[in-house]
Order: sequence, then structure tokens, then C-alpha cells
Amino acid sequence: MRALAAELARATLLLWLASLAAFAVVRAMPADPAALGLIAFGQAADPETVAALRAKWGLDRPIAVQYFGWLADFLSGDWRRSFRTGEPIFEEFVQRLPVSLTVGFGGLFVALAIAGPLATAAAKRPAGGAARLLDAATLGAQAIPAFFAGCVLVWLFAVEFRVVTVLGEGPGRYVLPILIVAFTGLGPLAQVYRAGLAEAGRADYMRTALAKGADPERALAAQGGRYARLGLSAALTAEAGWIVGGSAVVEVVFGLPGIGAFLVDAVAMRDYFVLQAYIVVAAAWMLIVAAIAAVARRALDPRAG
Repeated sequence: MRALAAELARATLLLWLASLAAFAVVRAMPADPAALGLIAFGQAADPETVAALRAKWGLDRPIAVQYFGWLADFLSGDWRRSFRTGEPIFEEFVQRLPVSLTVGFGGLFVALAIAGPLATAAAKRPAGGAARLLDAATLGAQAIPAFFAGCVLVWLFAVEFRVVTVLGEGPGRYVLPILIVAFTGLGPLAQVYRAGLAEAGRADYMRTALAKGADPERALAAQGGRYARLGLSAALTAEAGWIVGGSAVVEVVFGLPGIGAFLVDAVAMRDYFVLQAYIVVAAAWMLIVAAIAAVARRALDPRAG
């Protein structure tokens, strides 16, 4: 119980620091959201109108009053309204979250499904075709920007071959975005898994198993898989941490109404309350992912407990 209470206290402190950092960072952004909003909607951004709009949004109050007022509302479930859309931010997040989760978790699942077999084949034959394919995929994901890859895939599969659609509301709309996210995550996940298998292959217990006549491939899968999955859990923590809002480029390219696309528009309009809410939500999500990863590590390696 003490350990649980300590973890809860730590999480609460981190979330409070995240809220403080969110408030400070968005307020340090150049440009006035009131002036930007008036210009975006084709209205005159004269000093009187800007001052009136700032007063309406509560931006003319002392900084401390703004922060604690926003924090109290946020904790009570009132995340304020977006400067840009005028809609409640909490409702916007709830409506857009399924899109981001579909793209993020879908891409992560596809990457994992490919990473395991590909990394295993690469570890068994370091100079084989699987190893070269994995190295090429890793280099390609680092060298090719996601927006460029997205545009190429749209032109190739949606315009030229017309085998998928990027419009409408059907599931086919998510095929290409999921593949882009999977492509960017495949390299890191597979490389970590391959490194774990390679390290396990050099361990003393592996040499002992081989000396007793064990099949090299079966021994690597049985003995090295558990160790490799332990390292993979750490890589998954980093990849899963970016699911909420991390696929912003993909959502913008494919016109998906997810949290990432909403965030891009919020940055352009200096939509303070949207940005503050996102930073706190992202921090909470990363804490949840880290907690799940810690449980997984304890299950894979009892010594971690």
C-alpha cells in the first residue's frame, strides 16, 4: 500500500508540474490569440476589439488567477472552450480520440506483427535478406518524412491504382495512415528485438544449451525470446507514448479529424486552452503507458520487482 501511495503521489506531482509547464509554455508563444482569431475570421484586429476579446476569454486577468482558475475548472471536468471553434474542448477530445487511437494502435499492432518475425529471421542470419530488409526499412523510416511518404501512397494507391480510399467514413480510409505509422515504428521495434536476440545468443546459458545438442533456432526462440521481449517492452513504451496526438502529420496529410490535426490547428491559432489540455492529457497517457510497461517487465523478469 505504501508503494502504491508513493506512486500515486509521484504521478500527481508530475501531472501538476505538467499543467504548470503547459500553462507557461503556451503563454510564452509569440502572437496574441485574440488578434489571430479576429484576423482568421476576417475582422478588424483594432486594439479595442482585441482587448474586448481578451477580456471575454479571461486573458486580461493576472497570470496566477488565470492558472489556478483554469486548473480548478480542468479538474472539475470543464476544459473551457476552444478559441477557434467555440466548442467545449472536452467534447472535442472525446470525439477525436477514437480516430487517433485507431491510427496509433493500428499502426503499432501492424509494426509489432511484422517486427517479431523479421527481427527473429535477421538474428538467425545476420547477413541474410531479412537483416538487409530490416536495415533498409529502419534507414528509410528515418530518411523519408512521414508527410512525403503519405503523399506518395495517396497518389499511388488512391489515385493511380484506386485500391483504397482516403475519403468518406469507411474503414478503408484508415489503411494508408496505419501503414505509415507502422512503417515509422517498425525499425526501432525490430532493431531492439533483434539486439535482444543477438545478446541472448551470446549468453553463457545459450552456449550451454547448444553444447547439450539443442537446435540453435529453437534454443534462440525459447531462451532468447523472453529476454528480447523485455527490451521490446521499453521500446514499446516510447512508441505507445506518442499514440495520443503523435500522428499529427499523418492525420493532416490524410484529412483525419483526430487529436493530432486538432492540435496543429490549435498551435497555429494559439488556442491556449486546447494546448494546455493536450499537454496534461499526453502526460497522463505517458504515465499510464509507463505503468503498464512496468507491470509487463515484472512479468517477464521477476528480478525487476
